[in-house]
Amino acid sequence: MQKKVFGVISLGCDKNRVDAERLMGEIIRRGHILTDDISRAQVVVVNTCAFLNAAREESIGAVLEANEKRGGALEKIVVTGCLPQKFIGELYPALTEADVFLGVGDVSELFPALERAYAGERVNAVGCGNAFGAKRYVSTPSHIKYLKISDGCFNHCTYCLIPKIRGKYISYPMEELVEEARSLGETQELVLVAQDTTRYGEDGGENLFTELIRRLSALENIRHIRLLYCYPEAITDDLIEELKTNPKLLKYLDIPLQHSENAILKRMGRRGSREEYLALFQKLRAAVPEIAIRSTFIAGFPGETEEEHRALLAFLEEAQLENCGFFAYSREPDTPAYRLPGQVHPSTKKRWVRELYEKQAGVSAAKLQKFVGRTLTAICDGIDDGRQCFAGRAYFQAYEIDGNTFFTAPRAEEGKTYKVHIDRAETYDLFGHTVEE
Repeated sequence: MQKKVFGVISLGCDKNRVDAERLMGEIIRRGHILTDDISRAQVVVVNTCAFLNAAREESIGAVLEANEKRGGALEKIVVTGCLPQKFIGELYPALTEADVFLGVGDVSELFPALERAYAGERVNAVGCGNAFGAKRYVSTPSHIKYLKISDGCFNHCTYCLIPKIRGKYISYPMEELVEEARSLGETQELVLVAQDTTRYGEDGGENLFTELIRRLSALENIRHIRLLYCYPEAITDDLIEELKTNPKLLKYLDIPLQHSENAILKRMGRRGSREEYLALFQKLRAAVPEIAIRSTFIAGFPGETEEEHRALLAFLEEAQLENCGFFAYSREPDTPAYRLPGQVHPSTKKRWVRELYEKQAGVSAAKLQKFVGRTLTAICDGIDDGRQCFAGRAYFQAYEIDGNTFFTAPRAEEGKTYKVHIDRAETYDLFGHTVEE
């Protein structure tokens, strides 16, 4: 195939981003060109998300929008990722704008499938390839990189499609992960991601998550490690001790809870309880007083009552989490929760999400207010043109998830850390100026 210009659109989570980076790495390895300007692309690759109906609509919308470029540079559209992996039976006959369909791990099939497409075929190659050994083209700023440590899930929450899209939980070999992390070069912040990071190794009979963290921490090119998607029941004493004693491990945990009330958690297929969650937070803060904890919650799960919603609001006040995300329950076909009675009206779900955000905003604002007048270490992510200052993050602010620490300085370099005196705080962001060390 002649040299082509590729544009890659990646939708969904940061785990999907890593999949897209493997596709981009294959494009570069084959000698082709990547562009951020989709109007210049001869081949557009849309890496889709299918977790929720809204994500599926966004993915199809991206394909249709790309297709509008035909008649210009555009020659072929590749649709890859979760959407074709799960829905290829419906997608292939309906989405005629696409020339090639690939699944979540079909990196090696990208160019063979394109060769067939350029020969005149419309290609369904879902499940025909693999991603083993595929090198990544990192799409994040050079100082922050993601490391996807496993794929799939075996939690089987009743609202979730992931096991039917990604399959059973499979831990990537530790030696390969260590080598991948080493190959990423100088990295200020390595972010470990998976559907459930804390289960790493359990598919082989032994939890190896803490061992993996130690192996990665031993790499000289890795300065800090951040943990996302840590399920509460799998946070072990060993992991807590590692958070306490490992200087490279940021004092931060993302712990998706989804709700606080036991009856709802049981219907969700979650293993924890309100009492266990609060006890875990107490244990974490006793061991690591400065720890920052964020979570996610679903509002309007089937059967949820106004009383249970109010109980979740009270839980947020009691739990005192640094940050949270809230999502209205999405009724997804092919999940057990789809068939549950007591589906909540969309307007009620929308109101509950708004009230949850309002409650958490008060909690988050009060916690940030405590930093006013103090000096924090912040990493610079670049310039915020709108605010005419630098944008950075303290340890309790995850990239593209939490708030920022904005600061003024005579000069600052992306990826470097600075001492920032905090002058004021808003709901999720801090504002300050650099001071000499």
